[in-house]
Amino acid sequence: MTYDIISTRRFKKELRIKQPIDIFFIVKKYAKSRQEQFLLLTLNGAHAVIAIHIVTIGIANRTIIHPREIFYHAIKDNACALAFAHNHPTGELEASQNDEEITERLVKASKIMGFHIVDHIIFNKRNWFSMRENGFSFN
Repeated sequence: MTYDIISTRRFKKELRIKQPIDIFFIVKKYAKSRQEQFLLLTLNGAHAVIAIHIVTIGIANRTIIHPREIFYHAIKDNACALAFAHNHPTGELEASQNDEEITERLVKASKIMGFHIVDHIIFNKRNWFSMRENGFSFN
């Protein structure tokens, strides 16, 4: 299986992530996709967005995520912090067991790599679910 960089969008104006709704407003345009997409927001030390990367595009209810694909972009962007987001084309906002497992894996890897994880949100066209606000530990 080969991974390709799907899309990268750089930001010229400063957008800061202060709370999960800020992430949602940046990524909500991706909610209309019929396929699950895993997005990475790379952030500087002040949590201003450096870039948003579509890391993977999957099928209607799943996508494959590997830490090396995430941290490649984070290192290349010289990021200090990261935010993760992915859409659920079904509209369901609850985190699945698979969502929790990959987030835990990414958090463990980020500790080794020295990145702060701001949050992982799951979103649809109208709303979002913050894993941080719903008790998931990023420490």
